[in-house]
Amino acid sequence: MNTKKSYLSRPINFLAHWRSLPPYELISYVFMFASVPMLAYGIQVYNITIIRIIIFTIITMYAGFFAALIWNDITDVDIDTVAHPDRPIPSGRISKKKFFIIALFFSALVFIFAILVSPLCLIIVGATALFVTFHDIYLKKHVKIPAYSEIFTPAQWIVVGVFGFFAIWTAIPQSSNVAINLSFLGPINTNKDAIIQLIVLVLFIYFADNAHDLAEGIVDAEGDKTHKVRTYATSFGEKNAARISFVWFLISGILAFILFYTTILSFVFLISFIILWLYIMSYSYKLLKSDKKDIKKIAAIVGRKGFDYFLFSFNLIFLDVFIQIIIFNF
Repeated sequence: MNTKKSYLSRPINFLAHWRSLPPYELISYVFMFASVPMLAYGIQVYNITIIRIIIFTIITMYAGFFAALIWNDITDVDIDTVAHPDRPIPSGRISKKKFFIIALFFSALVFIFAILVSPLCLIIVGATALFVTFHDIYLKKHVKIPAYSEIFTPAQWIVVGVFGFFAIWTAIPQSSNVAINLSFLGPINTNKDAIIQLIVLVLFIYFADNAHDLAEGIVDAEGDKTHKVRTYATSFGEKNAARISFVWFLISGILAFILFYTTILSFVFLISFIILWLYIMSYSYKLLKSDKKDIKKIAAIVGRKGFDYFLFSFNLIFLDVFIQIIIFNF
């Protein structure tokens, strides 16, 4: 019995510590992945159908999150040997073959639960997985476009927004003025306002995620440059990457205001977000003004806090919509 328990717990313990992900982050992903279908569904009566869609969305996105990180560790082992020697494969804590099997397991979960939402949602995650894999294995090391790697990095987070909205549009019948029948993929029922909301959310995801990626790219510049990976820092210099990161954080804040204006979000979200946004802008400004000696140290802080800003923004969306739903239903 003890041997069996150890056999089952070892992979769980490994995944919990392989990236040293803080507990608040692991918990926050649940709220993040739930927030998008809840935002798309709006303030209505919640029944078993919408709850099922939300749960399946959380499982799909969470499995996709782990799969993407593991595939990235596998494909970037040469870069991580220089930039992150403490990661599992460079440090020898796990073999590439074993990590590959774990990646396949999480990838299978993604596809199983995506099809349980709708066929179109399966197509969305499948297409994203193909692009991200091709990007990680080949494109980011061979495409000559300046900053190519970081230009397309947010694709794996954009799918969170797209999947969440399409889960509602394809799995739950609702009134609409835009109806598309895709034959064996099923119908899409939505409206112009919802399409605008999705576009604004996708833009927010792009700029908020890319802003912290640029900061992290400054930290990884040495390893990326060695392996000819084109990031903003390796293409335009570390100081320019810091400037662009600041502008991206600024744009993401403006987009959050537009999201508030175009969706059901209330002042619960807006006031909380303004505080969060001003906080990250203050750190981004420090990075902008940092000298060459301190830029990597401050960039590491901005990279971490910038990702928290990105993650917590969705947590605020969840909190706002959840409060409104409770008031509406009770």
